[in-house]
Amino acid sequence: MNTIAPAIHETLDTPDGPFSILARADGAVLASGWTASVDTLLARITPGLRPEAIEPGHGAAADAVTAYYDGDVAAIDAVPVVQHGGEFRMRGWAQLRRIRPGHPQSYTEFAAAIGNPRAVRAAASVCATNAPALFVPCHRVLRTDGTLGGFAWGVEVKRSLLAREAAAAN
Repeated sequence: MNTIAPAIHETLDTPDGPFSILARADGAVLASGWTASVDTLLARITPGLRPEAIEPGHGAAADAVTAYYDGDVAAIDAVPVVQHGGEFRMRGWAQLRRIRPGHPQSYTEFAAAIGNPRAVRAAASVCATNAPALFVPCHRVLRTDGTLGGFAWGVEVKRSLLAREAAAAN
């Protein structure tokens, strides 16, 4: 049963293109990413968490995105998110939030950090199913050889985010 109040939708202009946020009324982000399409974000949300209605609005998550792009790459850390999945995914999403800006992990390191160093493909799936992008920074996980790998929002966005965070970490 879906008991979620209408979600708030907001799209911001960023150097990496439009960034949209779908958040609950309490400010917790359900989904976000570099798109202006609400439907694209809705498709990334676990069915049981999908809001019944969406209305335009402004929330603290948007302020954190603005601060992030203004150089405060830690501004996204305190933004609450809502996700639902099995134990491995929940551990993985929590671990993604512990990866420090400017210090990406390989998929192998990430798999080990969430309790199963041999589950590299499952760890990659955790990243691929992450709905609140940026706030749960799946872009901070790289292939074992150091290359970028994939990213739901495009490799160029991933490259830009990692460069921004590396510069801020120095």
